[in-house]
Amino acid sequence: MNTEKKHQSLMKKHHTESVKKNLAGVSTPHGFTLDDAIRSGVENEDSGVGIYAGDEESYVLFSEIFDPVIEEYHGGYKPTDMHTADLDSEKLIADSIDPDGTFVVSTRIRVGRNLKGTGFSPAIKQDERREVEQNVVNALSTLSGELSGEYYPILGMNEEIRERLVTDHFLFKQGDRFLASAGANRDWPEGRGIFHSGDKRFLVWVNEEDQLRIISMQEGGGIREVFERLSGGIRTLQEKLAFAYTDHLGYLSSCPTNLGTAMRASVHVKLPKLGKNEEHLKRICKELKLSVRGINGEHSDSEGGVYDISNKQRLGISEVNAVNLLIRGVGTLIMLEKCAD
Repeated sequence: MNTEKKHQSLMKKHHTESVKKNLAGVSTPHGFTLDDAIRSGVENEDSGVGIYAGDEESYVLFSEIFDPVIEEYHGGYKPTDMHTADLDSEKLIADSIDPDGTFVVSTRIRVGRNLKGTGFSPAIKQDERREVEQNVVNALSTLSGELSGEYYPILGMNEEIRERLVTDHFLFKQGDRFLASAGANRDWPEGRGIFHSGDKRFLVWVNEEDQLRIISMQEGGGIREVFERLSGGIRTLQEKLAFAYTDHLGYLSSCPTNLGTAMRASVHVKLPKLGKNEEHLKRICKELKLSVRGINGEHSDSEGGVYDISNKQRLGISEVNAVNLLIRGVGTLIMLEKCAD
């Protein structure tokens, strides 16, 4: 598969003649090839990364292209580097990001997970997706206390339930054109669904971009409570499910941007004064190793001076350290907001 010069993705940059030659005819146990891995980047010339993994083996068999993409995207993370996981909430430096409750509107942490030995969304077969769904639903049924809840398959979903989940901004939609090109939207919506606890503070998306998106959230800045709920849910699910993980890349995801912790810890925070100069706000966040965007996702605008601030680094940093960076960084932003004219 050829990539033209107009493409500016990391995939295009590292899709060299050597890669084409050395990986021609190579396929993973799921029949996933280099052409499959780069298809999304080829078909979408505005891709930033442009490459997806179809399974665990993709990162090994196609390492000649994945390694340099990962190194460049994750700030110099080398093939010899090792990742460390740590979900110990006792190591967090604060209970709340905003103890006064003045600036932080809500706090949300999510992680992505895939099951060991299965195809990821770009390569998974229909029967295998159904099996993953059933295994995950069985594991979810073991959650107790505040984590217990109900699973709602999207296929055949009751319209009243569907409208309620959409209104609450919980129900995920069919993947975008990048995921469609990668093959992640096949057989939609079969085998997909959403689980949520009774109070809707703990959610699990099943067979979206990754097989599980585990989410903990609540209003306000209570970061320790959100983290403890998330880590408790993960520990329980790990008793029934084996997640794809390596010492080098951490938790494996279909998109190499989510490797490592596969975690996005974020807050919606009121920064109307700093937000008057969004370029300046972005520069500050970059220095704090944070990402900033509007409250309705990537490329969206702020509403009422509220911004979505999240951790930027995911690979080569533990979950606890990433959240502590968020706590310190948002604390700095709040201080600057208080001092702004």
